[in-house]
Amino acid sequence: MEFEVASSNKDNYGSLANRDAPAFQVIVEAAHDELRRLIQQRIEITQRIGTIKQTIAGLCNLFGDDKLSDDLRELVNGKLRRPGITKACRKVLMDARCPLTARNVCEQIQRTMPDLPCARNFVAEVTTVLSRLAQYGEARTVPCDTGSRAWVWVSRVEDGSFHPVVPAVDSQV
Repeated sequence: MEFEVASSNKDNYGSLANRDAPAFQVIVEAAHDELRRLIQQRIEITQRIGTIKQTIAGLCNLFGDDKLSDDLRELVNGKLRRPGITKACRKVLMDARCPLTARNVCEQIQRTMPDLPCARNFVAEVTTVLSRLAQYGEARTVPCDTGSRAWVWVSRVEDGSFHPVVPAVDSQV
């Protein structure tokens, strides 16, 4: 959307004439409406992308990802992220029977996938991945009794199969 000022006539003091103030307000309101609409579209597109990625990840868990092209693998797992960390977080959340903190997810990854190399600040990396999965609509955050965040796989929220009380939650994350 392009915006133009209707007039550039200046008064003796070098400012726009007062008669241009209503045009300015119309332009700002139109820009605001357009920005709101675009942000809503971005949210909807991001959620749809998350749903499609979740579907592909689920199919890969069932049938293996050896038949995925490198291009599709990059689209699903991301180009700049370490391969395996997003997939590991998805698997841990899918298998969990209750909401997990980032620290709980780290412990599960290290226990079940010891070959996956860990970053220096693995909890921060996992927290970023979990937040991204929530943004994509694949996971949801739930509050803990301690005030910290925990994550649950979306299908567990929708079918009510998770237990809202988090027994193994670490209060540091």
